Order: sequence, then C-alpha cells, then structure tokens
Amino acid sequence: MRALGLIGLCFLGLLGSVLIGLMVWEPFTASPATPPAAKAYQAEILRDQFGVPHISGKTDADVAYGLARAHAEDDFETLQEVVSMTRGRYGAIAGQDGAAIDYALELLGARETAQRDYAKLPADTRAVLEAYATGLNDYADANPGELALSNLFPVNGEDIATGFVLRQPFFFGLNNTLGPLVEGTERNPEFGPKLDMSPKKPAPLAMGEDGMMSGSNAFAIAPERSGDGVTRLVSNSHQPWRGGVAWYEATIESEEGWHFSGATFPGSPYIFLGHNEHLGWTNTVNRPDMVDVYELSVNANGTEYRMDGKWKPLEKNQFWLKVRFGPLVVPVPRTTYRSEHGPVIKNDNGYFAFRYGGMESLGQLDAYYRIGKTKNLDEWLEVMKRQEIPSTNFIYADKEGNIAYLYNASIPDRPTGYDWRGVLKGDISANIWSGLAPFEKKPKYINPSSGFLYNSNNMPFYAAGESDLSPDSVEPELGVELTMTNRAWRAHKLLTATNPIGREELEAIKYDTGYERLDYVADLMDGIAALDVSDDEELVQAQKLLAEWDYNADGVGRGDALALLTIREMMGTRYSNEPDPDMRELLQHAADHLMDNFGRLDIPQSHILRLQQGDVDLPVDGGSDTLRASTLWDIQDDGRLAIRHGDSFIQFVEWEPGKPVRSESIQPYGQAITRPDSPHFSDQSALFVQHKLKPVHFTRADALANAVRRYTVSSR
Repeated sequence: MRALGLIGLCFLGLLGSVLIGLMVWEPFTASPATPPAAKAYQAEILRDQFGVPHISGKTDADVAYGLARAHAEDDFETLQEVVSMTRGRYGAIAGQDGAAIDYALELLGARETAQRDYAKLPADTRAVLEAYATGLNDYADANPGELALSNLFPVNGEDIATGFVLRQPFFFGLNNTLGPLVEGTERNPEFGPKLDMSPKKPAPLAMGEDGMMSGSNAFAIAPERSGDGVTRLVSNSHQPWRGGVAWYEATIESEEGWHFSGATFPGSPYIFLGHNEHLGWTNTVNRPDMVDVYELSVNANGTEYRMDGKWKPLEKNQFWLKVRFGPLVVPVPRTTYRSEHGPVIKNDNGYFAFRYGGMESLGQLDAYYRIGKTKNLDEWLEVMKRQEIPSTNFIYADKEGNIAYLYNASIPDRPTGYDWRGVLKGDISANIWSGLAPFEKKPKYINPSSGFLYNSNNMPFYAAGESDLSPDSVEPELGVELTMTNRAWRAHKLLTATNPIGREELEAIKYDTGYERLDYVADLMDGIAALDVSDDEELVQAQKLLAEWDYNADGVGRGDALALLTIREMMGTRYSNEPDPDMRELLQHAADHLMDNFGRLDIPQSHILRLQQGDVDLPVDGGSDTLRASTLWDIQDDGRLAIRHGDSFIQFVEWEPGKPVRSESIQPYGQAITRPDSPHFSDQSALFVQHKLKPVHFTRADALANAVRRYTVSSR
C-alpha cells in the first residue's frame, strides 16, 4: 500500500510538472523577430476632443512611426492579436478560434511569401513598414504590463507584410472555400454566372459569419448632379465593431507630401480609405469567383500526385499549433501540403488544391502607399491598373469633379473550356492559370452621365443607375457576381428618383431604413404568408403582424422587431449562397424569442436593438440589409440584441469649387474601444445613433486650433 501511495504521489508530481510546463512552455519556443535597424523617428500627435490623432512628421517614415504609437495608445490589445496572428501564435491567446487562423497562416504560406519578396519592395515602402514596426516595439518596451504574450516583440517589416498577405484573401471569401474543404463538406455555390459546358462548334481560330457578412455602402455624386456644384464622396463601411478588422481613424501629414485622412485596420501603416486634399476613395466588398479548387490524384502513401501522366512530389509541412485551453497552452500537431496549383487540404474525400487571385504577392503593400499620394484621376488610375490590391470595389471622387467606380479584383486569367464554378481536375496542367485578367476587361465607370455612382455589395451593372454596362459585356470566366442586396435595390431606387442629390438628400439616402419588396425579402414574406399556422395562435399573430408590416426598420412600426429577426436569417443565407431556411421554423424562432423575453410580439425595435459599450446602452435603427446597416448582433441574457457589426466608419467628403476639401466622420464607439477608462471609449456613440457626424481636422493648422492634447513621440 505504501508503494502504491508513493507511485500515486510520483504520478501527481509528474502531472503537476506537466501542467506547469503547459502553462509556461509556449513563450520559450517563440523566436522574436530581428528588429528593424535602429533609426531616429519623431512625430507630433495632436488629438482633438474625440481623441482622433493628427500625426505629423518630417518624413513618411516618421508619420508611420507616429501612427503605430497613437494606435497602440488607443488599442494595444487588438494590435497584439494581429501581431500574434502574423507569427503563428494567435491560438495561444484565443484558443481554438485563434489556432484556426494560425493554421491558415501555415497553409497559405503567408510568412514565406513575405520572407521571399519583402526585399523586392521599393526602399521607401520598406522604410514605412519598418518605422511602423519600430513604433509598435517602442510602445511594447515602454508598457510591459500590457503584454499578452512573452517574446512577441520586437516585430519588423516582414511581420507587417505577413499580416497583409494573410488577411486580404478573406475579404473576397476564401473562408467560404477553406471551411468546407477542411471539414470535407460540400461548398456553397460560387458567385458569378454559370458556365455553359455543352459542346460547341470549334472557333475558326484557335474562378466566417463576420467575414461572410462583410459589406459596405459607397456613394459618389458629381457636381452636375449635386445641385450646388459640390463633389461628394460617402464612405460607409460595414465591418465588425471590435477586433482585427475594426476601423481606426487618423490623419497623417508629412513634409514629403503624404497627407491623408480616413481609417485603417490594426497592423497597417496606411490609411485604407478616405481622402487627401486632391481626391479620395472608399471601398465595398465584392465577391467575384477568385478561388479555384482542384481534386488531386495522390498515390497510396500520400507522397506524390499525378500531373500530365507523371508523378510529382507532394510537398509536406509538419508543424505545431499552440492552442490555449484555460490556463494551459497545448501543442497540437498539424500538417499542410502543397502542389504546383497552390495549398492543398487533405480531408475524408481526398486531396484538394486551391489557387486564388493575388496569391503570394506583396504588391498591395506598395500600391496602398502610392495611391495615397496621387494627385489626380490619371495618377490614381495608373496605380490601380497594376491590379496589386487583390479585391474590393473602389469608388472615387476628386476636387476636379471626377467620379469613378472600379470593379477591382485580382481575377485569374482563366482559359475557356473549364467549369471554373466547380471542382477541377488536378491532373492536367492546362487548367492551372497564371497571371491576371487584363484591367480593361473588368467593369468600370468614369464620369457616368447619371452624375452618381454607388455600390452596396451588389453586381457592378447598376452602379450608375440605368447604364449601358451589361453583364454580357463581361466574360463569364471572370466570375463577376450577378446578385443584388436589398440595400442595392433601395439605393438604386432612391438615387435615380432624386435630382438634385444635395447634402441633405444624400444623408437621407445613406441613413434610409427602408426595404424593397424584392428578391429574398419578397420570398420571405410570401413564404410566411403562405404558411398554414392555424394550429398555433402565436404564429397566427406573428403572421398577421408581418402581413401588416410597413417594410421600414425605423423602429416605428409594430412589426419592426419581428421583421428584424426574420430578415436577418434570410439575408444571411442568401448573402452567403446557402439554402433558404425553413419558413415555419424561422417564424417560430423569431416569435419565441420575442415572447419568451418580452412577452409580446410587437415590442418596439428600439427596445431590443441596442448599441452597448460599457455603461452606454442606446437604441439603434436599421436592419441587416438596410442602407442604415445594423447587420449582426449578440443576443444578451435579457434577450436584447447588442450590435457588433454594421455601419462602422462613416465619412462624408466634400470638394466645393475654389475651397479646400472638408470632411466629417463618425464611429459607433470611440477612438479607444478596448480601454474602458479612456474618455474616448464610447464618446461618439450618442452622435452615431442620432445620425450625426463630427468634423475631421484635416490640415495641421486646423488640428492645432482644435487640439485638446499635443505631444511628441520619438524612437529610443
């Protein structure tokens, strides 16, 4: 018995040692990056009453350094998550969800791409990236108590570049391919027209819920349509309100001519959308068929795949994911594969390679830098013609009164004769494309006769109202989507019916809460109306309430809350190309939620749809697919809906003839969204819910005149 007791004690001691090891091992296996070469950087930061920084410096590198320092002051928590993601350590912070991103990092070879091509970037672009990395390192050194992981810093320019390579393909829906491939389930249909694969006569001469719901609205109004000679650009992004793709607002100004105001994501030294003194642009998510999947023929031991009648080695990479479970970080072995097509996923159905537009390219790092310094439409178009920014529509306006729309996407240059909407044979080299479809083949508008341009994550063929640009003008192999959101139908109706479209009219359109009874909204209401619910009095009342609904999510109608819940589910399935939900189950679920939590079906929408941040708890209007977007929410214990995704950064930009550019903006929370003790944790929320904007202090003189805080940051 004594021996058994000693064995038990030894076992407990060994178990304790293992548990302690699992608590502390991860940082010791992590290798920090080689820091950028020591250089002297100095930037001045002026913060206005809302804490928005105006960052100025002698060089572009100085302002990039200052941007990193300012952003870290406001949200170092999120910046660390982004950095950990680029170093394959996000699972050690976020558990299994983080480990999935670490897996994607290895699968896509994002770090290898950065390591291979970083030195090929122009020297001034690398200088900006390295200055930004130094700013993050200096903040980390000065604030060790905020570090989430040991040995995470220092970082360098390659780390910043890796983040771009990893994140960009998820904006055009790579996750919609990865998820089903990893799980071995059927993929949802791809966007883009179906390809006719029937035999033809030979010619004479010889394509995550928050991620899936990413969206935006964008508007550009030319001076001849505005009624007052003013050119206007409206940026209305729909992004998550927290996390690695939540917007951060800033203005940067250097003596080298880099002067831009707008918003960026954590981990980026560039402002992604906004304006300089000459021009501006905004973006909306587009969804072309950018990803092609190939089924490989692999030998029995998984070491080779067949190509053009010959066997070729299948590359294999074994690595460890670091996955947090409570206080422990557990090593989990994983393997990725690669063929000449691209990354390969093994599942229960076999081996599948995939290839996507813009893969293994760092070009966007230089392109974003260059377009921010352009001064006119011709210069801007020259950068965009490089097609180095992999995706998203661009809507443009400038002080000369030009407006433009580019269906921007690094779409593969696919040969005809293959079903690019399906799974391709992986044993022939002829269907492995290289290069991109020419810029000239993609939809675009320059100064349309309508005098306006818009996009609400819909097909590009309605961007200027009734236009002569038809789907037939675009080759089907490009995979341009042919879908319309309800927001798009609504914007099309309002814009075409409004003349002039002045500032007041444009604001009314942007904040509109109406639905059009078209497409899935009509299908939903018709489907619910057709149900036989006579066996359930609650559903009878719910059906009647929706039959009387006024198709407006303004919070006034008795059926608004019930419509909000039902449309959210239907919009989600249509937006992601999934099958429609069962109508009775959908109605039952929505009705049960309202009755169980509030005891009534006609509860005012303003009571349940809320903006919540700390002690702030405010009503919000709009819905999942209205121009005033309240897209996704978390259901609280009391049944109310706390929005987490929808209208995020909003900016109105105006060029009035003979006057400097002026702009206004707003965010749902504030400048310091992860710091509850900051006065800027939620100080924009009251304005946001009232459809109000705050001024942007674009010039240094204006920023000085409105500065609440002024200070200098410099490298160590």
